[in-house]
Amino acid sequence: MIAHLKGTILEKHPNQVIVDVGGVGYDVTIPVSAYSSLPEKGSMVQLFIHTHVREDLLALYGFMTARDKALFEKLITVSGIGPKLAITALSGLSAEDLATAIRSGSLEQLVRIPGVGKKTAERMVLELRDKLDLIGTAAQAAQPRSAFNPTEEDVISALMNFGATRAAAEAGMGKARSATESNAFDDLFRRALKLVR
Repeated sequence: MIAHLKGTILEKHPNQVIVDVGGVGYDVTIPVSAYSSLPEKGSMVQLFIHTHVREDLLALYGFMTARDKALFEKLITVSGIGPKLAITALSGLSAEDLATAIRSGSLEQLVRIPGVGKKTAERMVLELRDKLDLIGTAAQAAQPRSAFNPTEEDVISALMNFGATRAAAEAGMGKARSATESNAFDDLFRRALKLVR
């Protein structure tokens, strides 16, 4: 199964990106929230991929962070939620806000997602409330995000997935930003990872 793609952006749209990897163009469905974090056409990108296989379909769903992918994969385990609805949910709310809404049982917030009715929202809360350890905490969701651009936020997320605290990840990102002129995720992440170890 395809779990990760790194290549050049051929096309990008709010719910779709086509990534050229070694001459093969992969059509990947993405949440709208990921679209705003994508670099320009012709730039390199890396995406965390969930491969969805059905009898009549093979579809790729892409995410900027492992945390978003993990939440997507939790969502599609809920009865009545398929990949399309899970992508819609992640398009309307950030992973942190969605996880917080599920943990706190905020049905009002969940039913605002197009396609999610009261019963589906209740199932999300019932089935996922205690299974969202990978997705960050409500305290992290409350952190101000204005000091970092979307790429830098992704670096911070990746550092936290490697075990760094939010504070350590932000400090490492700040130092990495000062030490390099590159704005590329790879360069910033590698430099920041050395600084937080």
